[in-house]
Amino acid sequence: MRTATCNRMTAETEITLTLNLDGTGKGDIMSGVGFLDHMLTLFARHARFDLAIRCAGDTNVDDHHSVEDVAIALGEALKESLSEKRGIVRYGSQLLPMDEALVLCAVDLSGRGSLRYTASIPSQKIGSFDTELVQEFFMALSRTAGITLHIRQLDGENSHHIVEAMFKSLGRALKQAVAIDPAYADEIPSTKGVL
Repeated sequence: MRTATCNRMTAETEITLTLNLDGTGKGDIMSGVGFLDHMLTLFARHARFDLAIRCAGDTNVDDHHSVEDVAIALGEALKESLSEKRGIVRYGSQLLPMDEALVLCAVDLSGRGSLRYTASIPSQKIGSFDTELVQEFFMALSRTAGITLHIRQLDGENSHHIVEAMFKSLGRALKQAVAIDPAYADEIPSTKGVL
């Protein structure tokens, strides 16, 4: 099984995260940031990853450190669980509607961390959650995991729907990308021979 556990401790957060790429979509997430818990539960379900997170962070300051550090821990676990990436499909994409919102997500498990994020989230807050942290999450994830990640909002008026579509589409795109292609199960999916 392709699994990894990441323990991350800083002056601002203490995180334990376990990821199983070949799971059933079970999320057991307690980050201390309610909206992030909701989004990562949806992400895990749509990716069919088993994801467990415990984070104790300085949310008395704000949610920034917890959101960013959870993304870093998830990126580290994703990178470790993929190992040398032998046999994976490598690419994945999803065009996902969520009511009036429409989001395109595309990933390349390239080993090169890069984010292209095009979105206009109408509100600055969803409940108590700062919507500017959405981009921070995806940036930290893509850099740490070493993935090329494109997220493009094509439509949407409701902030919750837009962000939810992003996390669900990322889950679906990663599900495709990490899948093992039986025809190439012993190969690294790159002409370079390494990812």
